Amino acid sequence: MSTIPEAKITPPASQRLLSLDAFRGMTIAGMILVNNPGSWTAIYSPLEHAAWHGWTPTDFVFPFFLFIVGVSITLSFARRAQGNHNRRKLLLSVIRRALIIFGLGLLLSGFPYYDLSVIRIPGVLQRIALCYFFASLIFLKTNWRTQSIIVVVLLLGYWMLMTLIPTPGFAAGDLSKEGNLAAYLDRTLLAGHIYTKTYDPEGLLSTLPAIATTLCGVLTGHFLRSNRTGLEKVAGLFAVGAGAVVLGWAWHGLFPINKALWTSSYVAFTAGLSLQLLAICYWLIDVKAYKRWATPFVVFGVNAITVYVLSGLSERVMTVIKFADVTGKQVTLKSFLYESVFTPLASPLNASLAYAICYVLVWLGLMWILYHKRIFLKV
Repeated sequence: MSTIPEAKITPPASQRLLSLDAFRGMTIAGMILVNNPGSWTAIYSPLEHAAWHGWTPTDFVFPFFLFIVGVSITLSFARRAQGNHNRRKLLLSVIRRALIIFGLGLLLSGFPYYDLSVIRIPGVLQRIALCYFFASLIFLKTNWRTQSIIVVVLLLGYWMLMTLIPTPGFAAGDLSKEGNLAAYLDRTLLAGHIYTKTYDPEGLLSTLPAIATTLCGVLTGHFLRSNRTGLEKVAGLFAVGAGAVVLGWAWHGLFPINKALWTSSYVAFTAGLSLQLLAICYWLIDVKAYKRWATPFVVFGVNAITVYVLSGLSERVMTVIKFADVTGKQVTLKSFLYESVFTPLASPLNASLAYAICYVLVWLGLMWILYHKRIFLKV
């Protein structure tokens, strides 16, 4: 299995749903920003994940991306899925793509040492691969009504599992880091291969509601393909989004919004926000044709997986390369750049943020070169 994306020249951007590309680019820019502070000890609180229950803006980035994956599944597959022969070809393409994305996730997890005894098996790209595979399979085999039922079953079923089944040494409904069912399963089935010794935010059981997040995007794709006017679509996205936000907020009292557990309330809450942000992008870009402001996000959005992987690998390389500074102290390349360029200019919090912003801009420049040459790398 190759881990290098295949370069393809794709249709002009004008033939794409630019609002979706822009939305995707926003999420990727957000991922790069929060994953690459100058110092992990100096971060503004909105750019950190919530400690456990609750949320920050950072906690919205990943579910936004999975939601977009779902929308893209419908828009990309709907016409090509007509006929058994095309469906078989699509299924093979889905399997291939999911395997490549999962492999890229393992590439990032193990880089640069690849100690298989402790390599983290779950991860962001791994979850994207699983959600993409199962959501695509459900899309190809069912209609929108069945897909809606599956979302409800996944969310209610996960709620029941997490609140009714006790784990050894803990009572049923314990949602602490140590006592919840999802963490127990990860510790049992993936011991030594998870994010911490206690839990993994992209673990096995919590992938079920993450699939529901992706299916919410699939259902949104059906709505966007309808014959409604642009204004009707915007109004519909906003209305359903508002309802989902209210549902998630109300559910929070019974099943707290929690990104690491990917709780059902978190799915409803973030799906609602996804619908509303997509509505804004769709209104401005595809309905009103205000497109120029979105170009930087589109640049990221059309090469999303590529820039995520390369920026992650680059960050690892900069923390591995070491050399002696003027005092003879061994420092990493990242530390040298941060301490020599950014820390003299501002307070620790602002210096750390400035580094992250510059890192995003560097990758924007690199991706702009590909965009200008109309090279969009696909897996």
